[in-house]
Amino acid sequence: MSKIFLVISCLFVSLLLLSNIVAGKIIVLAGQVLPGAIILFPLVYILGDVITEIYGFKQASLVIWTGFAINLLMAAVFSLILFLPSPDFFLDSEAFETVLGMAPRVVAASLCAYLAGEFVNSIVLSKIKKMTQGRWLWLRTIASSLLGEGLDSVIFISLAFGGQVAGAVLIQMTFSQYFIKIGYEILVTPITYAVINRLKRIEKVDVYDHEVAYNPFKILGR
Repeated sequence: MSKIFLVISCLFVSLLLLSNIVAGKIIVLAGQVLPGAIILFPLVYILGDVITEIYGFKQASLVIWTGFAINLLMAAVFSLILFLPSPDFFLDSEAFETVLGMAPRVVAASLCAYLAGEFVNSIVLSKIKKMTQGRWLWLRTIASSLLGEGLDSVIFISLAFGGQVAGAVLIQMTFSQYFIKIGYEILVTPITYAVINRLKRIEKVDVYDHEVAYNPFKILGR
């Protein structure tokens, strides 16, 4: 396994975990009500693009499922730690519950949105790469994000906050989050280009997913 692939995969999972920890905090950014994960989560999709573009769909699938598993582990550990009793002299139990008390609803919403969005993003990017014979990198990174991020935003906001905030706010959160994520990715497209081209030269790898079955549940086989 390439050291660079390992580092990128670790960054992907780490940013995903950080995003999900702060996802429950609602913030106001430029006058728009948004989940706190908006600060970091677009980077997860950018790294997903890098992995799929260079190493192919099968490797991307492995990383996506790894992120899913570690998220489940994180949620389980948080729940266990909060369930265990604290001594009387420890006065910060409520603070820990506020920060780490990830509601099952938010966890489920985040995991469902992540899986659907990331796999759509990876599949679309891989297919466009084959169709265009590796040309127009900007087209596949943006097109895949348009679909993946859109699906992610709709699923997460609907499942995590539906019924808790007014319908108009729910719609505003969905669209604001979506357009900010897409704008984020478009702005960093030149950087994404440079990173991908540089890594392809270093790694001497540029996978085309010919004869690959786009089955998220079949990680190692074709």
